[in-house]
Amino acid sequence: MRVATDIGGTFTDLVSLEFDKETGKIANIKIAKTDTTPSNLEEGIINALELAEIKLKDIEFLAHGTTAVINALTERKGSKTALITTKGFKDILEIARSNRPDLFNYNFVKQAPFVPRHLRLEVTERLSYTGEVIHPLELGDLEKIAAICKEEKVEAIAICLLHAYRNPMHEKKVAEKIKQLLPNIPVVCSHHVNREWREYERTSSTVLSAYVSPTTRRYLDNLNAKLIEKGLKKSPFIMQSNGGITTIESVKENPIILVESGPASGIIGGVMLGKAIGKQNLIILDIGGTTAKCSLVENGAINITTNYKIEQSRTQAGYPIQTPVIDIVEIGNGGGSIAWVDAGNKIHVGPQSAGAYPGPASYGKGGEKVTSTDANLLCGRIHPDFFMGGKMKPDFKSMDHAFQKLSKELSLTPLELAKGVLSVANTNMINALKLISINRGYDPRDFSLMVTGGGGPMHAAFLIDELKIPEIIVPLNAGVFSALGMLMSDLRKDQLRTDVKLLNPENVSYFKNIYEEMEDEAIASYLKDGFKKEEVIFEYYADMRYFGQEHYVKVPLKEKPSNTAMLTELMETFNDLHFKKYTFKLEASIEWVNFHMVAKIIIDKPDFPKLKDINIPLKSAIYGKEKVDFGAFGIAEATIYLREKLSKNTRITSPAIIVESSTTTVLPPGFNLLVDDWGNLIITKK
Repeated sequence: MRVATDIGGTFTDLVSLEFDKETGKIANIKIAKTDTTPSNLEEGIINALELAEIKLKDIEFLAHGTTAVINALTERKGSKTALITTKGFKDILEIARSNRPDLFNYNFVKQAPFVPRHLRLEVTERLSYTGEVIHPLELGDLEKIAAICKEEKVEAIAICLLHAYRNPMHEKKVAEKIKQLLPNIPVVCSHHVNREWREYERTSSTVLSAYVSPTTRRYLDNLNAKLIEKGLKKSPFIMQSNGGITTIESVKENPIILVESGPASGIIGGVMLGKAIGKQNLIILDIGGTTAKCSLVENGAINITTNYKIEQSRTQAGYPIQTPVIDIVEIGNGGGSIAWVDAGNKIHVGPQSAGAYPGPASYGKGGEKVTSTDANLLCGRIHPDFFMGGKMKPDFKSMDHAFQKLSKELSLTPLELAKGVLSVANTNMINALKLISINRGYDPRDFSLMVTGGGGPMHAAFLIDELKIPEIIVPLNAGVFSALGMLMSDLRKDQLRTDVKLLNPENVSYFKNIYEEMEDEAIASYLKDGFKKEEVIFEYYADMRYFGQEHYVKVPLKEKPSNTAMLTELMETFNDLHFKKYTFKLEASIEWVNFHMVAKIIIDKPDFPKLKDINIPLKSAIYGKEKVDFGAFGIAEATIYLREKLSKNTRITSPAIIVESSTTTVLPPGFNLLVDDWGNLIITKK
């Protein structure tokens, strides 16, 4: 049995795959969706296991994704953190960057650093930009620094010294001494977080990783202990932001790698399903209870970036985190997103969310504000008998009270308000899809839209018209698809190293040597985790730019550079990618900026099973008929279908609602639906 759990802001999802011992094929799939328990996250996992009737002793492989890190950051529930940095650079967090998201927005607010000035401590040392020692490290400074940390009751320490990305020698000595002086305080060094340049971004990343370190360690230790105590044989693997899984011990060294743990797994699952069904170009949209996340996949390849930020908006520059993350656009629009009115009487939806508690007004748990879920329910797009998978009856009285209050403020009927809320939410999602596609030089007409999460299939048909996306793919068990994606993930470690060199033939051996050094580091790390050298495979990338440019383009390499012919091919690939992204090429020298290597250990993955050749009459899948308001598509009587009773090659004409335990698929007038061999719902416009 292989199990994956995904803790979201609103729900905790579980997927279990049981295999036939003789054939090796999937014999049984179980899914469960329970409320997330913010005060005790592991409790949500135990609840999901109990709901699915799974015994921990029967599990051979457990993967886990969590929002613990991103929640600790956004809710400021991390630990009291000190920063040790090079003398003269204590204010780098405060200075930050001079550019801002919206240049002429006078509401711009400069965000406070996570470490106050009195806890930004300096040590005497200096390296050159090439990593050579200009001023030796004075370890004597650390006695005073340790005394300050004790007095201030610091709970975590970040160490980020100038140019440590080129030479971590001084950082290692500082960490060793601090651990002797303060043995019970977690220490995070910048060279463990990322060996990429840009001093502010590197310092910010190290500080944030240290800030969440004690919280994450306690959470993972408690989770592991509780699961082992209840019968789990092996410690769970943890989902990273880069789309790979790793061990608990690896996470403890650098917990910031979990910042986008949950969303990343959904993208990996989408890529693997796309390969199975022959769809290599995908825009994957995951709408959960709190957020909507989307990512673009071209030719079956995901984009990895280290230019990631949290809390960025028109009035806030955000906090950079320089760690490998699947390139995801995320907005605060999910099923629990709250509708509100600004000073100009304009409706907004999100980013505030009702979460799991108190949840939408229709949950009847004390929520008093209108959410997207409430609006979908009022419009008839969620059938009351299948609300929360049929496990909960909607509280119409509480929902009506919430709508009456906001309707009165806007002089609208509750139904008009509900349609307005969904229209605004859909517009927000369309803008997010544009950011990941059109704004980056991709034509949405060349892609299929794969929708997952509890809200994805509900909103998908309302999104594709403006972008002219040709089809929608709704996978089986779409509501828990992120959890399923973890069972499709490999063990993965990303290493990046900045070393700016011209792309000249005489540098070929130098380029090769850097990759070999990174390979040795990755192998040593895997050996420490109990794996074998022979299991590790490598992928290579180069971040390149024209001489004189500031930023770069990531270029995939077929193998390590070993001759001048490979460099010529690399130049051509870079020119093509640069033209695609920026619509121009230059007759200029090319610089190699970052060396990026991925070390993987391939995990045996289950195949996506095809539906059995059983012809179930379509009429037996009909649950009933209901009047549904489809917004711009009008009001119509829709047929309600039970998804588990739809055979492959079944065709359904709209209007229709397809219900299942983890989500609902809405088919407005003017759309067709086909069930493919794998049970996916393929939706196209007539």
